Amino acid sequence: MSKLMIKAQRGADRTAPAGTARVVPPAPRWAKLAAKAAALSTVPSGLWRIAFGFGVPVGFTGATYSAFAAHQPGWGTVYCVLLSALAEGLAFLTVGLVRPWGQVVPRWIPLIGGRRVRPLLAVVPALLGSLVLTRVGLLALFGGWARNLAEPDSPHGLGGLVMTLAYLPLVIWGPLLGAVALDYARRTLWVR
Repeated sequence: MSKLMIKAQRGADRTAPAGTARVVPPAPRWAKLAAKAAALSTVPSGLWRIAFGFGVPVGFTGATYSAFAAHQPGWGTVYCVLLSALAEGLAFLTVGLVRPWGQVVPRWIPLIGGRRVRPLLAVVPALLGSLVLTRVGLLALFGGWARNLAEPDSPHGLGGLVMTLAYLPLVIWGPLLGAVALDYARRTLWVR
């Protein structure tokens, strides 16, 4: 563990007696890789969605395409960009579960900077998010995606393949988040 991280924890740990530091073991390599993969799992769908938002023909036809095409550029573009940024931002929080800023809030954040992150405030939302994302991913994988692609206005052929390849990585986001959250809980809650 780096000296800087131990020093930050000593200064930020408000519950430890004077002179003691609560040392959290570093995340294992598999958890670091899983966190990075979770953060990257939203990138392909985000890029696809942004391209759609800027009017790139991605295979939609009929009423579905007309509803968005009338607002591109416009609110349709803003919606697609904001939705992609939100998804990527939430996925990036997974990295915090394996990095020092997931244990001590960075000093540059107003009001709470430098304070220790209470593990349950990270673990509970991460595990709930993991359950929701895993459920949605499984529902999409086992039937929902095929039903959506069967719609007449949905992309078919190459457009359908590209959209499927862009959205398929989202299926792993939930399980990866769950695994990393359980490791974070193991290191911060159960190890003393």
